[in-house]
Amino acid sequence: MEHDLSFLFCALLMLVAFLYSSVGHGGASGYLALMALYEFTPEVMRPTALLLNIFVSAIAFTSYFKSGSFSWKLFLPLAITAVPAAYIGGLITPPTMLYKQLLGAFLIIPAIRFIFPSESPNVRRNELNIYLALLMGAGIGLVSGVLGIGGGIILSPLLIMLGWSDVKQAAAVSSLFILVNSIAGLTGRLQQGLNFSPDMVIMVGIALVGGACGSYFGAFRFNQKTLKICLSVVLFIASLKLLFS
Repeated sequence: MEHDLSFLFCALLMLVAFLYSSVGHGGASGYLALMALYEFTPEVMRPTALLLNIFVSAIAFTSYFKSGSFSWKLFLPLAITAVPAAYIGGLITPPTMLYKQLLGAFLIIPAIRFIFPSESPNVRRNELNIYLALLMGAGIGLVSGVLGIGGGIILSPLLIMLGWSDVKQAAAVSSLFILVNSIAGLTGRLQQGLNFSPDMVIMVGIALVGGACGSYFGAFRFNQKTLKICLSVVLFIASLKLLFS
């Protein structure tokens, strides 16, 4: 299905990239929500979200890596199992109705997180549990590949909740986690064939601008609560549209 990119769509796409990259995410769940509102087909939505994710998460990772927040010790056990699982997930093509219902249910997670963020100045620190990290990576990777996301929206709050990282380190680790997962998921999709919007180049350019700005400002931790609440409303609307369409 072809779509003419309206000004509103482009503005929302840039906003999604901006907000997600500011917390180290690629924005796939936001892109999927936006495309759902504009009635893109699942065949186009999944690879498009993954490709946008790759560009934006790469920018976010660069910014957070330069800030010194990244931890290889935390990243590696998560990625070792996540990457092959994301590839396997990318090979799976659920029926259109099931995909919409799964995605609609999943979009509630980031919507709630944006309204009630998990950031806290007093984060307890616990030792990394390697076995749990390996299990988490596999589970998040599989879900990421099937739905066409990078998994950061799930990983970040878990890292903070478990006390394995603070907010900035969670953003740094999640950004590279999203990047490698998105590449693996998109590689899996190659086996099924890729369908992109004819305006893909324009969408990538818009997402790059939003991602570059968001990752830069995110390093300085500015307040974006109002914008995040607006984004959560978009996610909720898209979720309801997918669940009950």
